[in-house]
Amino acid sequence: MNDWKKKRAIKRRYDATAHIYDMRYEKEQIAKYEATLRILKKKELGLISDVGCGTGLLFSHTAGRAEATVGIDISRMTLLKAKERARTSPNVHLVCADADSMPVKSGIFNHVFAMTLIQNSPNPVQTLNEINRISVDDGVIVVTGLKSIFSKNDFEDLLRDAGLRVAAMMDEDSLKCYVAICLRIHH
Repeated sequence: MNDWKKKRAIKRRYDATAHIYDMRYEKEQIAKYEATLRILKKKELGLISDVGCGTGLLFSHTAGRAEATVGIDISRMTLLKAKERARTSPNVHLVCADADSMPVKSGIFNHVFAMTLIQNSPNPVQTLNEINRISVDDGVIVVTGLKSIFSKNDFEDLLRDAGLRVAAMMDEDSLKCYVAICLRIHH
């Protein structure tokens, strides 16, 4: 399957299941966000991008700590759910876009979250390179990798291949994903 066919299939799947996304995945997603934010410990997060934001579950966890959050997703239906969730947060902005070609300037986000994203990517290194592009030098990039898709070593290799330095790796039994806190390598 070529890249665009896979992306269209993913978009259709998330569009079709947006109305039940939270019911299916909210508990797992929130556990990842809370674990991540415990490690980050920063009060101020600056500009955030949530790539593959889905229904916007991250927004409430970063609301008082972010200068602004830009949620990016390829699925219009999940973005409609995210819009509902963000209606009381004036500093949340939503963009319907492909994670491999985001319509944002290079080097602007202090924190980029890519939670439950790369397993849906036809070319994960390309996706991570694009995420790296939008991050500031020495920015924090949080990436998850499903344990059913990636071994821990393969996941770490993928992150390194994309020019990321792993600062911390969470491999909690309670999570279905590895959670990597990465730093963009200064270019």
